[in-house]
Amino acid sequence: MTREEAWGLVEAHVEAAGLRRHMLAVEAAMRFYAARLGEDADSWGLAGLLHDWDWEIHPTLEAHPKAGIARLREAGCPEAVVQAILAHNPAGTGVEAATSMDFALRACDEITGLVSAAALVRPSKDVRDVEVKSIQKRWKEKAFAAGVDRAEVERATEDFSRVAFAGQLALADHIGNVLAAMKEVAAGLELDGRLVRPA
Repeated sequence: MTREEAWGLVEAHVEAAGLRRHMLAVEAAMRFYAARLGEDADSWGLAGLLHDWDWEIHPTLEAHPKAGIARLREAGCPEAVVQAILAHNPAGTGVEAATSMDFALRACDEITGLVSAAALVRPSKDVRDVEVKSIQKRWKEKAFAAGVDRAEVERATEDFSRVAFAGQLALADHIGNVLAAMKEVAAGLELDGRLVRPA
């Protein structure tokens, strides 16, 4: 499966612009970590791009992403990517994270929501203006990015750190890495200031 084929699947089945942006953000973060760890950036990117492709079709944690896996396999999605996608919702799939890619996807998933929210509350609406300290400052504000489970982010980051970084990836560093990855694709995420520009 090529990246173009994967994006075609997203375009065909994901209507919500916010969900598309989320998947693109996770793709960017996954590619960042693949490069850092000497892994295959294309495979890791596919896991990020496709992890929520079926959410609008199967919008429950019991069905997602399990119910969409057959379609991914039919489309030629690599089995390692399928495994990572299944492992990002172990409660619904019964599949636990086993590889660095699996742990990376869980660690990069929800945290992108915090980064996006931090960009959207800035007057510029530009992720390139966001600093790690501004995300850390809002970490304990329950109303800020309320849908992001901070405890899950912390657990997932700790697990990823243990598996891939010998326990040396601190939460602040992880936030910084995901932020850096998202800054690189700011235009694709529509977090490049366009939301405040006059039409």
